[in-house]
Order: sequence, then structure tokens, then C-alpha cells
Amino acid sequence: MAATMATQGERAVLEEEFKWLLQEEVHAVLRQLQDILKEASHRFALPTSGSSGGAVKQENFVLSTSGTDQVKGVMTLQGDALCQADVNLKMPRNNQLLHFAFREDKQWKLQQIQDARNHVNQAIYLLMNRDANYQFKTGLEVLKLMDAVMLQLSRARNRLTTPATLTLPEIASSGLTKMFTPVLPPDILVNFYINLNKLCLTVYQLHVMQPSTTKNFKPAGGSVLHNPGAMFEFGSQRYEVSHVHKVECVVPWLNDALVFFTVSLQLCQQLKDKISVFSSYWNYRPY
Repeated sequence: MAATMATQGERAVLEEEFKWLLQEEVHAVLRQLQDILKEASHRFALPTSGSSGGAVKQENFVLSTSGTDQVKGVMTLQGDALCQADVNLKMPRNNQLLHFAFREDKQWKLQQIQDARNHVNQAIYLLMNRDANYQFKTGLEVLKLMDAVMLQLSRARNRLTTPATLTLPEIASSGLTKMFTPVLPPDILVNFYINLNKLCLTVYQLHVMQPSTTKNFKPAGGSVLHNPGAMFEFGSQRYEVSHVHKVECVVPWLNDALVFFTVSLQLCQQLKDKISVFSSYWNYRPY
């Protein structure tokens, strides 16, 4: 109805405003998005202050849980890699203290961080392909660009907010089990992952299921965090999880990155909304 009521003069004014939006405001938003996402990208590779070689700073984090000292971990994060890990585990049955650490020649890549960074850089690439000299001719062109950028940002955010669901055999066969010295005992499993702005460590204690008890054997499916009582088979042996210990700590720059993703997604949506508003004022599709 608004389209039919618009006079010829009003239509001319709206067309001028829409032309200005395409030529000026869109590029202003694209520049703003580039600036924000470059800041986000820098958070994934923190350069050492004063370093010209682009070395990535190492950061130490203590992973623990208030009120219990069953598990404590000291992790060294360098960009998307855990380059050192030192874990102390107090066995519940006898209070025996186990200690294991990464071998000096080993690093563990956190695929979630690596993927999130790649998605951010892809979003930046899409924006840089439309520099200040590029002339947008239709609103549809802008909408398609915003959709493509938002897809990459949503994927980046989801990689940090949605840890992989793994089965216990997948954790048991992971290369992570071969990272430690001394070698992890067969009744211990460990897993590292990112959840939102936190670096998480889960330690599973297992016990071997006796043949007489395996008649109730029900293998557990995939999960981010398995509960006591979960069962699985690995290497022709059946196990049950007896204890689960999860410790975590906040990684500040991951929190920064998540905020940058949210702000960028909002900017993209606001620009899409402005483009779409114009379509309600006339009969033909302006994009």
C-alpha cells in the first residue's frame, strides 16, 4: 500500500536516498566491518610486544575448579596451539597424585581456534574485494555480500561456542594421548576443547569391565562431556567411566573475539534492514 501512495516526487527523493545509501553508506559500513574484523583476527595471533618477527606470545593459564583439587592443569597457549600442558590428578580412591606433561617436542593444535580464525579471514577477504572504488549497482548485490560475510562470522562463532561431540573411542584413539610423558595410564583419558571464551580440560578415569558384567554393556554415543557410567569398547577391551573431572579457565582474547563477532553480525543485519526498507516504498524491486 505504501508503494501505491508514494507520489512521483516522493519516489524521486527515495531513489536519491537509495543511491546515496549504495554509494556512500554501504562503503562506510564495509570499512567499519573491516576494522572490527581485523581486530578480531589479531586476537587469534597475539604478536609479542616489540617483536618484528611476528612471533606469537605465549600465555599461561591455570585450569582448576573452586572447592576441589582433584585436577589442576597449567597450560601454555600460543595462538591456536597448546605448546605446554602440565596436569596433576589426585586419584579419588587412594589420593595418589599422578603428574603428566606434554613432551617437549609436542604441540596440540586447537582446531576450533584455527577454524574460527580462518572464517574471520575469509570474511575480511570478502569485504576487501569491494573496496572504496567499487560501485554497488543494486541492493541485491549488497544483500548477497552481507549474507556471505554473516555466514563466515556465524561459522567462526559456532566453532568457539559448539565443541565437537566425540565418542570415548575417538578420544582414546586421539593423538592427544601420545603427547604426554610419562605415557598416560590405560585407565586415563584426557580431552581439551574451547567452549565460548574458556579453555577446558576433561579427565576421564576408567575401570575395566569384567566379562561377567558386560551383559549390560551399552556403548555411549558422541558427547562433549561424558558422564560417569558411560561405557565403550577400545582395543578389544570394554571400559566404564568411573570419574569425570572438568577444569577450565577464561581466555580473555576469546571473549574479545566473540564480542567482535556479535557487533559485526549486528552491523551486517542493520545494513540489510536499511536496504530492505526501501523495497516497501515502491512497486518494483530496487534490488
